[in-house]
Order: sequence, then C-alpha cells, then structure tokens
Amino acid sequence: MLPTLKQIQHFVAIAETGQVSRAAQRCHVSQSSMTASLKALEDAVGAPLFSRHAAGVKLTAAGIRFLRHAQQIDVAVREAVTAAALTPATLTGVVRLGVTETITAYVLPRLLPALEQKFPRLELQILERPRGDIEAHIQAGKLDLALLLVSNLPEMDHVGCETLLRSARQLWGPPDHPLMQQEEISLSDVARHDYILLDMDEHIATVIKYWGQYGLTPSVRLQSCSIEAVRSLVASGRGVSILSDLVYRPWSLEGQRILRRSLSDRVPSMDVGLIWRLEAGADPQTQSLREFLRVALRETLR
Repeated sequence: MLPTLKQIQHFVAIAETGQVSRAAQRCHVSQSSMTASLKALEDAVGAPLFSRHAAGVKLTAAGIRFLRHAQQIDVAVREAVTAAALTPATLTGVVRLGVTETITAYVLPRLLPALEQKFPRLELQILERPRGDIEAHIQAGKLDLALLLVSNLPEMDHVGCETLLRSARQLWGPPDHPLMQQEEISLSDVARHDYILLDMDEHIATVIKYWGQYGLTPSVRLQSCSIEAVRSLVASGRGVSILSDLVYRPWSLEGQRILRRSLSDRVPSMDVGLIWRLEAGADPQTQSLREFLRVALRETLR
C-alpha cells in the first residue's frame, strides 16, 4: 500500500523538528497519532526512516533519501492548492527583475511557480548580479525592479525601497555542542568556540559589523562560499555559525542534525525586499508584480 499524503506530511514534520512530540504539536495531532503515522509509513516504505535516541530522532540513510522526495510532494501539494485558488492576471509585456545570489538560491525556487501561475502571459527576465551592480542597473533603467537583501543596502535616497520579509539570525550547532546546552547564549560565549564563516552575498561584512559593535570577532576555523558546506561542517561538529532562518534546514546532506538557538545579544535580521528607480513611473506590469510580491513572499517562505 502506498503512503498517504498525511503520513508524508507527518514524516516531513518529524524530520524538520527532530522530535515526534514537536512534530505532533506542529501538525495539531496527538503524539501517539504521530507515532502510529510514522510506523505505518515505515511499513509502507519497507525500511526504518529514523533511528531513535534520547534527544529525539535521526534520519537513517533511507530516511535521507525519502525526505527529499517527501518535501517535493509536500511543496507540490501546497502549490496545487495555491494554484487552484489563484486567479491568473491578464497582464502582458516584460518585467526585468534583478536578484542577488541568496535570492536565487533560497527564494526564487519557491517563488517562481507562484509568479508563473499568477502572471502566465508576463515575460519575466531575471538577472543575477552582486548588490552594487543591481543598484547601478536600477538607476540606469536597465532593470525595472530588484529583489535582494535590503539589510545590506547603505543609506540611499536615490532608489525606492520596501522591506517584505525580516528573517532572524540565530546560532546553528549540532545537538551535542556545549553552547546548545546553555540556557542563555551571548556572542562572547560564541567567540570562545570554533566558527564556520559563510562568504556569500556580503555576509562577511555583516558579520564584521555586528560582532564589532560588541568589540568581538568570531574564532573562524573554516570559511566557505557554499551554504551546504557550512551546513555540513556545523552538523558534523566542526564549529558553529550564526545564519538566517531563511536558509535554515535541520539536517545536513549527510543526515546529521542541526539545532538553532536565539542569542541574548542583538543580532540584525536578514531582510529581503524590493528596490526600484524613483524617477521612473511604475508601469502596470511592474506595479502589479510589486503588489503580488508583498503577499506572495511571506506566504511562499513561511
């Protein structure tokens, strides 16, 4: 017998929370119902998907393979529900949209299906460039709109700007890391441990700025341009990192668990938003896209 959609959704919830009890709360079912659902799924699959331990559960090799497909099914169902309720717009024409690498990697894959369903006749031309190039293209009229990390923008009055989503930054670490056991964690606590530094989309400049406000610097053990490498290094216990909830995933590619904890010191959020050229009057296509993104970004990335 094939697994049911509910069983798949329960499995994804357990995988993403790392605990049956928390998954049950998230899905608004009892813990016993969640356990029974998981057992039925494992019977249907014919293999154990989790190994159990005192702190929760860990994906098995079969569970890692199954999770990727299960998440795709869950997303596909959500997109189908959205598509059924969405009234396509009749707008035609071209909108030139600029994006930075973080947006390409973590926003566009989930946002594009909704955009294509809402504006099936609109031609969306997407250009990925560093933030400085995007600003220059906006000012020169080579782009109509840009979706990027507005928290990286300097003080400017030459472009319009709107923040659409604020994503908190938290400490990432493996479950057995000493910091994960503390009741309260400060940046000075983090500074005493090895740190894995992400070098992506001006992240290093952001790190230097907010650490410097406390007169601290992270003890960088390794630096990488790959978020997956950072994720794997953190999960395997090579160090900790402070990253946005937007890019968080509770498992590395190897199936090792990653926890996140808030910090007692103030750490800036990673803000996603839009910029556009003030001098240019908004055409109907660009204006409609801006209005749609205000809602769609929050719904798609929740």
